Amino acid sequence: MPTLLDWLQTDALPLWWSKGADHVHGGFHESLGADAEPAGENRRARVIGRQIFVYATAAEAGLPGPWREAAAHGLAYLQTRFLRPDGLIRATLTPLGEPLDNSVILYDQAFCLFALAAAAGIGLDADRQARAAEQLHDQLLADWRNPAGGFVERDDHPYQANAHMHLFEASLAWEAVMGADPRGRRWTDQADAIGELALSRFIDPASGALLEFFDAEWRPAPGEDGRRVEPGHLFEWAWLLMRWAKLRGREDAAAAARRLQALGVAHGVDPVRGVAMDAISTDLAVVSDRARLWPQTERIKAAAILGQFAATEDERAFHAAEAAAGAQGLWLYLQTPIPGLWRDKLLADGTFVAEPSPASSLYHIACAILDARARGFPV
Repeated sequence: MPTLLDWLQTDALPLWWSKGADHVHGGFHESLGADAEPAGENRRARVIGRQIFVYATAAEAGLPGPWREAAAHGLAYLQTRFLRPDGLIRATLTPLGEPLDNSVILYDQAFCLFALAAAAGIGLDADRQARAAEQLHDQLLADWRNPAGGFVERDDHPYQANAHMHLFEASLAWEAVMGADPRGRRWTDQADAIGELALSRFIDPASGALLEFFDAEWRPAPGEDGRRVEPGHLFEWAWLLMRWAKLRGREDAAAAARRLQALGVAHGVDPVRGVAMDAISTDLAVVSDRARLWPQTERIKAAAILGQFAATEDERAFHAAEAAAGAQGLWLYLQTPIPGLWRDKLLADGTFVAEPSPASSLYHIACAILDARARGFPV
């Protein structure tokens, strides 16, 4: 029986390089239809960042294929098309690569920082990527900081955990790339600041769940926004906080990671479909029983890292079973007539929304498969 790694190597990576990359105008397409042809949508910065990461990580993992070339292809497009003169990353381009929305979104900056780290990690002009990341980070420190800690996002939810989560991820990636280089201290400091913010503000002390939206003082936002909990983010923060905990010797962060994963498993997974749902609330009631693809991948990642650092064999066995259950849930989304595509939104009745496969999902899928493999839980 093929594994998820087989599917990634044999089907997904080749398809999204041959069809998902734009070999005429550069960059990557936003999505592929059921016929594996691009839908011709505008290009978002977060997608180019994710695709660079995917192919750089595949190259670093030693998977067979021209993945270093694919990462370099995306990096060139990021540098020549998305990069503004001030070092920040514009939000959107047309399909032909012309600027469409010159505004800057924190979430996009985080993913492009992450992409630059992945590119540097495989030796794609590492010093240039480090300098570009530092210039971008300097801009964020100068103009985007919130006096109460963290950063302000420039959209309808200016005080949110999600953009910080990916900046946390990017900071840990740059810390690893820089190693003992003193220039890496900024990334260690940035990761620590976000880790502390998560423990002190993002996690609701009453329920133990990680919240999504806040006010300027990092208190829960008014109304339903302030009660929203996303199981996928419970798993994703569990993965990140456990990584940070092991780097810093922080048992409080490790305990928080275990609690977040336990809440996600107990209250965020639909036992009938076997998938992680989109949203619950702080009272742990289901808010949205739709199930997107990405929470399934974060479920795998949380189980793999918690299994890696399990204290007992019974605990390790539990996490191994949870990783396998997450993989089984993910397989539901990958059953498409053309292997290497996926479906994104599973409804309560067990049917999928008919729509193109979004390129943005490959980041989640590849990261889950390769991270679980590296931690001894091949899926």
